Amino acid sequence: MFFVSISLGSVTIPFKEVCTSLTGGHASKSTWEYIIINYRLPKAITAVLVGMGLSVSGLLMQTLFRNPLAGPYVLGLSSGASLGVAFVILGAGFLPSFLSEIALSSYGIVLASTVGSSLVLLLVLVVSQRLRDTMAILIVGLMFGSFTTAIVSVLTYFSTAEQLQKFTFWSMGNLGSLSWSTIFILTVCVGLGLTLSAGSIKPLNALLLGENYAKSMGLNFKRARLVIILATSILAGSITAFAGPIAFVGLAVPHIAKLTFQTSNHTILFWSTLFLGAIIMLFCDVVSQMPGFDVTLPINAITSIIGAPVVIWLLVQKRNFQ
Repeated sequence: MFFVSISLGSVTIPFKEVCTSLTGGHASKSTWEYIIINYRLPKAITAVLVGMGLSVSGLLMQTLFRNPLAGPYVLGLSSGASLGVAFVILGAGFLPSFLSEIALSSYGIVLASTVGSSLVLLLVLVVSQRLRDTMAILIVGLMFGSFTTAIVSVLTYFSTAEQLQKFTFWSMGNLGSLSWSTIFILTVCVGLGLTLSAGSIKPLNALLLGENYAKSMGLNFKRARLVIILATSILAGSITAFAGPIAFVGLAVPHIAKLTFQTSNHTILFWSTLFLGAIIMLFCDVVSQMPGFDVTLPINAITSIIGAPVVIWLLVQKRNFQ
């Protein structure tokens, strides 16, 4: 899927040329090589990172809260990022012109998104240290999300059509706007989040039968919960900052992995969710590029259009899903 994603698009590049270009050779056309190296390769790498990060963070949240509807954004990180971006895009008109240009640049939007999600993360971490009940943390996360969404709604009400259009485009998600330097930063963040997640496999297995069982097995529950929340926050927060809020992948892929492999063992689920997330995200990227057309569809729309029927079909095929 990685090579297919690079090969297909508005300009179809032969598979052989893609392999030649990526292995250090030169494509027969310089334009093909330019498209591969400067546009499609960064986009494909971003799709892999986004798919892996969101899928694993969704698995962590569903196991921690024992809720099949929990996703990577259940703690309100996406809403916090949206609030930061909304302040920048919708409030830039109140700033001096030179500050407005800096704020509306790609780096300004990434910084605003990072600050917004980080503030929500700090609040969630503080609350998680004070609350013993895990479900209470879920409710607090949802309340943070509702609160920040309400502020965004107020900002949009007083915004111009141009500002609203820019904010809407950001909220649709975008895999193709990252430079190599930002991809490196995203790779480091996702790598750190996945490392923390991999280290939580045993605690996640212990949590399958509930908090009391996990504690009876000698698990330091408070510490394990903190690590899981931190890993999810790093994954979801960094991805939202650089690629926008990508919907559905984090919610659906863990279910697809469970239904496909018929197991609740996180030693298997972690790796299957990791690779299925990357594969599905790359496939959605191929569809969004509309091979043969000049149109590129919003990635958020494609993930839901493709993912929802797949999950429904799997549930119908395997009725004994629990």
